[in-house]
Amino acid sequence: MVLEQYIQRRQTKKIRVGDIFVGGDAPVSVQSMTNTDTRDVKATVEQIKSLEDAGCDIVRVAVPDSEAAAAVGAIKKEISIPLVADIHFDYRLALACMKNGADKIRLNPGNIGGQDRVRAVADMAKERQIPIRIGVNSGSVEKGIIEKYGGVTPEGMVESALAHSVMLENVDFDDIIISIKASAVSMTIAAYRLLSQKSRYPLHIGVTEAGTIYKGTIKSAVGIGSLLSEGIGDTLRVSLTGDPAEEVRVGKQILKALGIIKNGIEVVSCPTCGRTRIDLIGIANNVEPVLDKLDKNIKVALMGCAVNGPGEAKDADIGIAGGINEALLFKKGKIIRKIPQDRIAEELLKEIKDM
Repeated sequence: MVLEQYIQRRQTKKIRVGDIFVGGDAPVSVQSMTNTDTRDVKATVEQIKSLEDAGCDIVRVAVPDSEAAAAVGAIKKEISIPLVADIHFDYRLALACMKNGADKIRLNPGNIGGQDRVRAVADMAKERQIPIRIGVNSGSVEKGIIEKYGGVTPEGMVESALAHSVMLENVDFDDIIISIKASAVSMTIAAYRLLSQKSRYPLHIGVTEAGTIYKGTIKSAVGIGSLLSEGIGDTLRVSLTGDPAEEVRVGKQILKALGIIKNGIEVVSCPTCGRTRIDLIGIANNVEPVLDKLDKNIKVALMGCAVNGPGEAKDADIGIAGGINEALLFKKGKIIRKIPQDRIAEELLKEIKDM
């Protein structure tokens, strides 16, 4: 029995974001955020298109001023995925972004200066069917809550997020998505577990400020993967210091590892040992980037020797098992032919493309 059969997805409110849905029975979506200057429309659009190519479902841009808010309209016309405007403190920027076509607003209503401003934002969002994401990070919890709990705690983060959501509910708005992230994996997991018990709003999950690609990927895989395995999470962002496209690729791989999404080629490869007599590491590094771009739903095995070859990987649709300066090509555990070492990657890719 595969792992995903053990995962029972938490039921949440289903909310439209542009032309996709978040929550309910909608697939878990992968998000990223541009690191270009939003006011530079050309650079931002180029980066978003690279994110689209990587499989990004939703993209967010920072909106620090009115010039950036104006750029949202131009950016929206050039991209194919839903666009989120990230707003802090100035409700007028939220109004401008919604007028300019933003599909979602990221804004904490408690930070924009009064219930009249909250109502103005909520009324326009409701009229245009634009959801609002409340985002509480461990570094943004209100001073009073920190004092109440004696520091930043999961309980305090949840209390903060729910207080923001109540402000929107009080003006008759409930198309709400919530995120509640910390840079500490254990705190992130604890906070989302608690929030999932107290709210039915869709949850945007992630470990904030996770770090560079290597360490940040590990922290994100542990935190996001743990939550998803418990059925918690409707959309996710992997926060990495680097190319945002890497965030998308990591997010997709986390979902694939749990069996939550099955599209694309699954590659399994052995860790190699003293029995390996081919350059399996080099072959894997050459083959995997090509396979990531192919639109096929198959399993490919890259095995270092006959011990871990056709037998252990017999469920793979196609694979290779290393010999002495050659490899056995097999399909569904049946050996097809031998390939000389200098042609292993080339021949394997040709076979896969012809399948």
